[in-house]
Amino acid sequence: MLFNSYQFLIFFPVVTLLYFLLPHKFRWLHLLAASCFFYMSFIPVYILILFFTIIIDYFAGILIESHSGPHKKKYLIASLVANIGVLAVFKYYNFFIDNSNQLLAHFGFTACHLPYLSILLPIGLSFHTFQAMSYTIEVYRGHQKAERHMGIYALYVMFYPQLVAGPIERPQNLLHQFREYHPFDSQKLLEGLRLMAWGFFKKIVIADRLSLYVNAVYNHPDDYHYLNLLIATLFFSIQIYCDFSGYSDIAIGAARTMGFHLMTNFNRPYFSKNIQEFWKRWHISLSTWFKDYLYISLGGNRKGLKRMYFNLSVVFLLSGLWHGANWTFIIWGALHTLYIISYLIIKNHSKIKWPGFVNSRLPGMLFTFILTTLAWVFFRANNVHDANTIISHILTMDTKNAFVSVVQSASSIEFGPSSFVIALSMICLMFVFERLVPANLFSLNKKPLTDIIFLSFISVLIISLGVFYNNSFIYFQF
Repeated sequence: MLFNSYQFLIFFPVVTLLYFLLPHKFRWLHLLAASCFFYMSFIPVYILILFFTIIIDYFAGILIESHSGPHKKKYLIASLVANIGVLAVFKYYNFFIDNSNQLLAHFGFTACHLPYLSILLPIGLSFHTFQAMSYTIEVYRGHQKAERHMGIYALYVMFYPQLVAGPIERPQNLLHQFREYHPFDSQKLLEGLRLMAWGFFKKIVIADRLSLYVNAVYNHPDDYHYLNLLIATLFFSIQIYCDFSGYSDIAIGAARTMGFHLMTNFNRPYFSKNIQEFWKRWHISLSTWFKDYLYISLGGNRKGLKRMYFNLSVVFLLSGLWHGANWTFIIWGALHTLYIISYLIIKNHSKIKWPGFVNSRLPGMLFTFILTTLAWVFFRANNVHDANTIISHILTMDTKNAFVSVVQSASSIEFGPSSFVIALSMICLMFVFERLVPANLFSLNKKPLTDIIFLSFISVLIISLGVFYNNSFIYFQF
């Protein structure tokens, strides 16, 4: 079920209302049933995959806690193999087979083609797989007690607001909340509704409008002028931020209306003045997951600079692969590897200095935005060939008939001057708002009149300027 669907407009208030009407002892069951219904609205049979990993990890957690030594590690490994195995089969098997077949054909083994699997990737598989793995790892490290209530544990994995696209929660933050009594709190309800409204604004008014232009241009890059490609690339940088952070805002807000607190997943990343700061602000739940469970486990920065750079390379390359089974994502990860290591080399060597203007806030923000936007080309392109085409055409800077080309193409893809004006004005409104208003806006105590004005204003913008095509969220594919 999409957040930006009419079904959710019914689902959300009904689930929230029943949550407060039910006795505390039945609330976990209500939320679990609602979460199952939410997930089964996509492809019902795939909920069996979730049940499979939930059962394995539930018993693995208990066995890990009750054993020590090699047996304890054995159960952790079994749990991780099961989770990664499911992810590998559904997400990476065909990618591996395709590249293996190409490699075999290159060496003349044309008769040895390996079979493909005709399966669809379950919605949000990477997200709930990582959340499940964080549970068994934390139990193994002694930071979390094994959950004995299977229903509560299942709800930890399946909690509907963050089930399919995060934030990727840690058990220490979320599990105990399902046991706590959350009385109705009008302040938390308003906090959640404010955050949800802002998320819907970013998704429906900005991201879905920009997608009309981006999809048309990126699906046929050879048919467009360099200026079209440049505009589409800049638009996608904004689209993916509004789409994904918008989802996170809605998820965190929906949970908060019932008294639950999910972690912050975005902290105005395009205001970062360097690439290191960007990754502290973008998709925080994933970047901290890789930091805590992979980067530090590999040695982090404790074994010298060369080992640190190697560890960072592994993290970013795997982060790229986590996003999708395509060379475009691996290249995206490799570019960010290059960015972060280059930045750290210059930062850690006193004899090498960035140009003075880069260290100031505004030029640094612009430089970081350019770097991330270049990488987004590979993230969005359908394949490496298209990405290379887009970049090469942009770099030609052929200004001949540029304006005419943009005007003609805008009419052909139904993105005329009015759409440009709406898109640009709403983008400016969003960035000005996020720049001027404190980051903790939605946790501040507000007067009822302020809430009414804010919610009314955002609602008017959504209803009057929104694009209502039930567009899926970009990160659902991961």
